Amino acid sequence: MSLNMQPVTVNIGPHHPSTHGVFRMKVTFDGENIVDVEPVIGYLHRGTEKLAEERNYTQIITLTDRLDYVASMTNNQAYVLSCEKLVGLDVPDRGMYLRVIAAELQRVASHLIGIGFFLQDLGAFGTPLMYCFRERERILDLFEMLCGARITVSYMRIGGVFQDAPVDFWPALRRFMGDIPSYIDELDALISTNEIVLARTKGVSPLTGEQCINASITGPILRASGVEWDLRKSAPYDVYDRVAFDVVTLPDGDNYARYAVRLAEMRQSLRIIEQCVAQIEPGPVRATTNMLFRPPAGEAYVPIEAPKGELGFYIVSDGTVSPFRCKIRGPSFVNLTLLKEMMVGYKLADGIVSLGSLDFNVGEVDR
Repeated sequence: MSLNMQPVTVNIGPHHPSTHGVFRMKVTFDGENIVDVEPVIGYLHRGTEKLAEERNYTQIITLTDRLDYVASMTNNQAYVLSCEKLVGLDVPDRGMYLRVIAAELQRVASHLIGIGFFLQDLGAFGTPLMYCFRERERILDLFEMLCGARITVSYMRIGGVFQDAPVDFWPALRRFMGDIPSYIDELDALISTNEIVLARTKGVSPLTGEQCINASITGPILRASGVEWDLRKSAPYDVYDRVAFDVVTLPDGDNYARYAVRLAEMRQSLRIIEQCVAQIEPGPVRATTNMLFRPPAGEAYVPIEAPKGELGFYIVSDGTVSPFRCKIRGPSFVNLTLLKEMMVGYKLADGIVSLGSLDFNVGEVDR
């Protein structure tokens, strides 16, 4: 007896923000096979770009924290760099070094979350995620020492940083830097050769470098598809031109490669932090304490290499204390472009893992 099978469309999400955020997928199945996917966004619309037009330039820093709230430091960094270009402001060396130290600690923390939830989506039932949370907590402790906050930090300022690092920050950072390499090795040993992980991720949802470039995808997803592109190298900002590190690439472009690139990038971030600690010297951390900027009329955009890819704030000034226009280029939004191409032809269980391999944050999507 033959069965008459009809495609079925299922709504997956919107989920609670503690998963991948309030994000919905309309997935059409033929049996268990995915034949169509439509991402639906807009459930967490923050209106950040519009809100920025009603606040002065310093007040907007707090809005940037709420975009990718897993990587607040780099959100701050991208915004203040564009403001400094608009004003024509030079940042003291110590302020730039503190920014890069904070940004690379944030990259490690973001990748830990990305890897932990990726394994959770694969069905690891919490153990790798808790390992990742354990190390991320120590980074958040360091952030708390820098600025009194852990998640929405608002640490950076136009012209530098909010304040210098307290004296007890440096011993705590040294202890963390002494411990974290072995914990990354532990994660590597636990995950990278696990036969279930390999079977579920190798060769699943591959993207070619050409596909990624055509879709403007950046960050670890692009580098996992073999494209050596990192704004810290190609368009250095702050003090990235004074430190040595490798741009990690892998050729396969599959779910496993995206995980492996993030793991390797954490080691490169530690290299950068070590060099910054060795090079930083005493001095001012901020060019000005003026909180009310009135930049000349003009426009500015400075892209940075955020943990998830290219992040930038395009700011148009009309000479007042608030931007005339603020447009955010968020990597999480752009990196969802090829979701359909990644999932069609695979099964639901594969699709959930592929979604996790993108490591996106809906706060940055619905900006």
